[in-house]
Amino acid sequence: MAKEGDESGKIGLLGRVIRNTGNSYLVRDDNGNDVHAIAKGNLRLKGIRSTSPIVVGDRVFLDLTPDGIAFITDIAERKNYIVRKASNLSKQAHILAANIDRAFLCVTVNYPETTTVFIDRFLITAEAYSVPVSLIFNKIDLYDEEESEYMNALIHLYSTIGYQCLKTSMLTGEGKERLGALAEKKIVLLAGHSGVGKSSIVNLLVGEQAQKVSEISLFHHKGTHTTTFSEMIELKNGGFLIDTPGIKGFGTIDMGRAEVSHYFPEIFKISHNCKYNNCLHLNEPGCAVLEAVSSHYISESRYHSYLNILEDVEEGKYRL
Repeated sequence: MAKEGDESGKIGLLGRVIRNTGNSYLVRDDNGNDVHAIAKGNLRLKGIRSTSPIVVGDRVFLDLTPDGIAFITDIAERKNYIVRKASNLSKQAHILAANIDRAFLCVTVNYPETTTVFIDRFLITAEAYSVPVSLIFNKIDLYDEEESEYMNALIHLYSTIGYQCLKTSMLTGEGKERLGALAEKKIVLLAGHSGVGKSSIVNLLVGEQAQKVSEISLFHHKGTHTTTFSEMIELKNGGFLIDTPGIKGFGTIDMGRAEVSHYFPEIFKISHNCKYNNCLHLNEPGCAVLEAVSSHYISESRYHSYLNILEDVEEGKYRL
């Protein structure tokens, strides 16, 4: 691995984490050399309480011992990352990945259902940490007429807000070429509930059975977890795909009450017309956001998500 230094002047062996198994890491340098490494005992990530200080996508500094053991001694500054609360009871953060060019949020209107609250929680976190998102509406071959109409309504909603939306079917191959083009020479995070078809998307983009694909429980319409750790998978088009374990819930973290509306682009835009600068868009007089919701200029589902997240921030809750 080649010696490099970042802008702070640190010198060391620099590489990118491409796999995190919880207690060890696979790091790859710019020449394609891989090395297994462990974190140095005193390594801590400043400014955030995280379940793991090192995540897939991190640029890290290594120290190679004479015995051939590689220790991760520091983490280079991140350009962005995706973070959520680790669990219902924990106040720690679970960082899914770092230094991401784009996130693919894979959603299904059924088999299993992805709620708009879950979608919006992911989107506002991505907004907060400067990660562009594409919404991948998968399994379109399974939907009946009513489900297809609902999906198209969601696509219209999120496209109008400014989010890129794509319909895909791993059975028919619809959306394959566009997905590949979006991932070309990019580092892409693939996220979503278990069972929405993430592993099949990985297989499609990689061109081989890179991931084990499990059946969906027809009774519960919920998937079982097939990915047990995060990893970065190299694609044939020069890109990398970061596959993550299926996410049941997405708890927001490190947001003040006044900040939440900033990460809903349409709410933030309208909020400039509110009578009061500190308006929380609840029941304040002269609230332009409430008026926009009433006139259907802002979606009721998005406003419901805003209230849902605002309540969590206020009371320190975590909900699925």
